[in-house]
Formats: sequence, C-alpha cells, structure tokens
Amino acid sequence: MAAAQKDRSAKTAARRKTRGEEEIRLHCMAGTRQALADLMAWSGIDEQGEAMTLMIHHLHGLGPVGSAQFLAAPRHEITISENVSRELELAYRREELRICHDE
Repeated sequence: MAAAQKDRSAKTAARRKTRGEEEIRLHCMAGTRQALADLMAWSGIDEQGEAMTLMIHHLHGLGPVGSAQFLAAPRHEITISENVSRELELAYRREELRICHDE
C-alpha cells in the first residue's frame, strides 16, 4: 500500500531536519531572474536551486579576496554635463546675490 501524502511529507521533513537542510528564499526583479535563466541555460542546469548552490560553493572556493569582486555592489557613476554645471553655477550666483541683497 502506498504511503499517504501526510506520511511522506513528515518523512521528508524529518530527513531534511537531520541533514540540517534549510530553505533559502530569494525575491528578485525580472533582470535578475533573466540573468539566472541565462546562466542556467549556458551550463545546462534545469533547477534554480542547483544553480544557486553551485554558484555559492564556487564563489566560496575563491576565498575572501577572489570572491570580493563578484560580491561588490555595482555603483552608479554620476556625471554632470557642462550645461547642467553652468546652470547650477548661475543658480548659485543668483542665490548668493539674493542673500547679500537681503542682508
């Protein structure tokens, strides 16, 4: 006789507990999901959990220095064009004149 779903679920939960298995959830935007899908396709991996596990272990294998470049958050570089810089400078000067005139 086949085991009931409740029995199978309890057995699976007990096995996961003895192995120290823990669920990790990841909420991400469409671009991140697409990047993961691309990585999985390039490597022939069908399961997201497998891909994530492999990436974590490979990064860990690189050590603290080797993995740092992959875990550094990309920073946006802000550049101000000449036109905007000129407009800001004019606004600063107008404000400076207004403050001097008020005093």
